[in-house]
Amino acid sequence: MTLKQRWTPDGLPWGDLRRELVADSEELFYMVSTASFIETTSDLYTRNLVQHFAANPEVSQWLQYSWEPEELNHGRALREYTERAWPDFDWETQYAKFFTDYSALCKPEMLLPLRSLELVSRCVVEMGTASYYTALHHASAEPVLAQLTRNIYEDEVRHYKYFYKYFRQYRDIENTSRTQVLGALWHRLKVFEDEDTYLSLKHVYSTRHPDQVYDKAVYKELIGRIRKLVGRHVPHEMSINMLLKPLDMAPLARRMVQPVMQGVARLMVA
Repeated sequence: MTLKQRWTPDGLPWGDLRRELVADSEELFYMVSTASFIETTSDLYTRNLVQHFAANPEVSQWLQYSWEPEELNHGRALREYTERAWPDFDWETQYAKFFTDYSALCKPEMLLPLRSLELVSRCVVEMGTASYYTALHHASAEPVLAQLTRNIYEDEVRHYKYFYKYFRQYRDIENTSRTQVLGALWHRLKVFEDEDTYLSLKHVYSTRHPDQVYDKAVYKELIGRIRKLVGRHVPHEMSINMLLKPLDMAPLARRMVQPVMQGVARLMVA
């Protein structure tokens, strides 16, 4: 029942890959390889979401037969790019270590009990990934990476629209208040750089710096370097619009809330 993919790794022009444009960039290596780990693990957290929405065939089937295959497709493409651009990186070994750590944390009880709030939380995640891949697309002059990341961010924007549609359905069913939605948005923004990012960077960083200790200080330093590379390419206006859309606010209220949310979002994706 899986729907046909819009694109696949086989359709990318791998022969045009110019390794000299990315091979020496640790920041690009970290961004692409960690993203490949997280996207490849999509089936783990999709399983939790499918169970969470089992009573709604429309949502659960979209998650299982559309969203999950597309996320896994991202993982396959990013893995292949990583292995072609940085062939000395033992992707499979490091991914296995990441999966062991991450699978211990990815539990159904981490989902929000109100379906509407879990869906709005997913909207924040899709906003973040769309911004991430958009920034990466514009930051790299390497043509295959530019095409790959464009394919992915277009998928992520489309995924956002589905999560937003289902959020509106559940908001009406559960009579979710705007205050509850704002709380879910705020919570997700605060934990956006959570264990998956921290753990994926841990297992990638150790391959380049095996004799150095990886801790929160190192993590923050790496994130700072990545932000310096791609920060000016982050689509802030798009990100803020996607973030505030579930609040469905009147123009005056939006103007009051927007500066605060914009400041947090800039710290998150800049």
